[in-house]
Amino acid sequence: MIRRILSVLFLIWVIGFLWFVVALPRPAATDAAVTDAVIVPTGGAGRIARGLEVLDTGLAGKMLVSGVDLEVKSGEFAAQFGVEPEQMECCVTLGFAAVDTRSNAAETAKWVAQNEVRSLRLVTTDWHMRRAAGELDRTLPDHVTVIRDAVPSQPPFGTLFLEYHKLLASRAAGLADL
Repeated sequence: MIRRILSVLFLIWVIGFLWFVVALPRPAATDAAVTDAVIVPTGGAGRIARGLEVLDTGLAGKMLVSGVDLEVKSGEFAAQFGVEPEQMECCVTLGFAAVDTRSNAAETAKWVAQNEVRSLRLVTTDWHMRRAAGELDRTLPDHVTVIRDAVPSQPPFGTLFLEYHKLLASRAAGLADL
C-alpha cells in the first residue's frame, strides 16, 4: 500500500515537473493593457531591460526594481541601463528591502500601496514567473490587477529543477497560511 502511494506521488511529481518545464510562461501579448506600474524583481538577465522597454513604450507609468543590492547607487543604475536622469527622477524606484522572492512581494505590496497602484505588469524570467506571481497574489490586495510578462530564457536543467521545488514549497507555504 505504501509503495503504491509513493508511486502515485512520484508520478504526480514527474508530471508536474514536465508541465513546469514544457509550459514556461510567455511574454505578455503585444496588445496587453497599459498598467499603472511595472514591477521588476532583480536576479535574471533581461528583466530590467524589459521593464525599461515597458516604461519607454508607455505600457506603464512608473517602475519599481525590487531587490536592488544596497551597494548600487541610482546614478550607477542609470548609467548601466541607459536611463536618463529625468526618467530616474520621475519614474524609476529602486527598492533595496528585498532579498528573495517572498520579500520582493512584500516590498512590492508596500510600494503599490504608497503609490496607489491599481494595475501592474510583473516582469521576471519565464522560469521564475509562477512563483513570483504566486507570492504577489498572496500579498497584494484583490483590487490590484497583475499582468504577467515573462522574459524568455534558456535555463539550465538545474535551474528548472531548483525553481520547481521552490514553487512547490511556496505553494505549500501558501496553503499553510490559509
